[in-house]
Amino acid sequence: MSNIYTASSGEIKRIQWLQLEKQLLYLQKNSGFYRKLFKKNEIDPDKINSYIEFQKIPITTKENVQEFNQDFLCVPESEIIDFVTTSGTLGKPVSFALNETDLQRLATNEMESFKMIGIKKEDVVQITTTLDRRFMAGMAYFLGLRKLGAGIVRTGSGFPQLQWDSIARFKPKYLVAVPSFLLKMIEYSELNNIDCNNSSVKAVICIGEPIRDLEFKLNSLGSKISKLWDIELFSTYASTEMATAFTECEAHRGNHAQPELIFTEILDEAGNPVKPGETGELVITTLQVETMPLLRFATGDMVSYTDEPCPCGRNTLRLSPVLGRKKQMIKFKGTSLYPQHIIEVLNNFKGIPAFVIEVNTNDVGTDAVVVKIPDSLSAEKVSLLKEHFKSKLQVTPTLEQVSLKIIEKLKSPEGSRKPLVFIDYR
Repeated sequence: MSNIYTASSGEIKRIQWLQLEKQLLYLQKNSGFYRKLFKKNEIDPDKINSYIEFQKIPITTKENVQEFNQDFLCVPESEIIDFVTTSGTLGKPVSFALNETDLQRLATNEMESFKMIGIKKEDVVQITTTLDRRFMAGMAYFLGLRKLGAGIVRTGSGFPQLQWDSIARFKPKYLVAVPSFLLKMIEYSELNNIDCNNSSVKAVICIGEPIRDLEFKLNSLGSKISKLWDIELFSTYASTEMATAFTECEAHRGNHAQPELIFTEILDEAGNPVKPGETGELVITTLQVETMPLLRFATGDMVSYTDEPCPCGRNTLRLSPVLGRKKQMIKFKGTSLYPQHIIEVLNNFKGIPAFVIEVNTNDVGTDAVVVKIPDSLSAEKVSLLKEHFKSKLQVTPTLEQVSLKIIEKLKSPEGSRKPLVFIDYR
């Protein structure tokens, strides 16, 4: 375990602040975008010696990175080794580039994440996510496992038959997977007389979807998986912009930050830090990134945090699961909702094999929510689902029954790197 994780909170902050000061000076020297930002706002990075001063730096938005993408480059283009893009969940994907130092940092980040979970050199890990399509995460998992020295099985996304064949052949102890895909693997195992509980797999590193609630207990999706497959589920949270993962340890009490790689702020609507347990927007500053570092970048993700010592012995800040994107908040019949609220209700209701949530703006300018569910559900089942929504959220979205084929097509649009269950047309 890295010494910084078990250091006192004061020592962690001291080490992190040194990295932050170093990054500020690097941006002043090398970033066209941030040089202009500092000049326009009369900010001298050399004189920022407290968080109060740091807060005066304006927030960087996704729109900034899209519009002035080349201005964020801090190294000659000849040094760039890899190009990636974001998933484009809320719009057009954003481009990022990495040099050799950034790739080494990415490998270290993921190696530390895997070590936090308990993965050792002698273990075999099966990566069920894509390593292509400009996807940073798949590459990060590969680089991190390679740096750790663990065995790697690169199956890529989809194809439950290939996943089970690989499990039988190579006996991985761990999978890296999107949680909802695990349900497809379980379904395939049941149809093909495979005893998933008698396989080599003991744990899964879950990506892309929350498996825990704000109290760190398994949510409906996580519970559904664990009831069918007796494996340990580890939550992670990351993004291309951050190039850093927040990962659960074996205590399962939140996703640990890697303080030497990222500086985190969780802010309210007015831009002030929230207290532990309160929900705010995650704003990050990447540390030790050379090619396209970001300063006070608003991720759009709504989270809470705890800074209490973890039972595992680490004293690093821990994030809650993501409640939703700031721009995805829904005002529906006087109730404020995030997509995860609706997803949790649907996952908690038995007998729905697949669904898609769509949000639009209606004729009077307010949010309209439609949940597409399979047309194979009986009228009685649909009626029960409406009652279920009413009891859990006090409001009921419009339920539209369509073929399972339509739902699956909406969930997996061409070129998508992960399944979509929430589509925002507003």
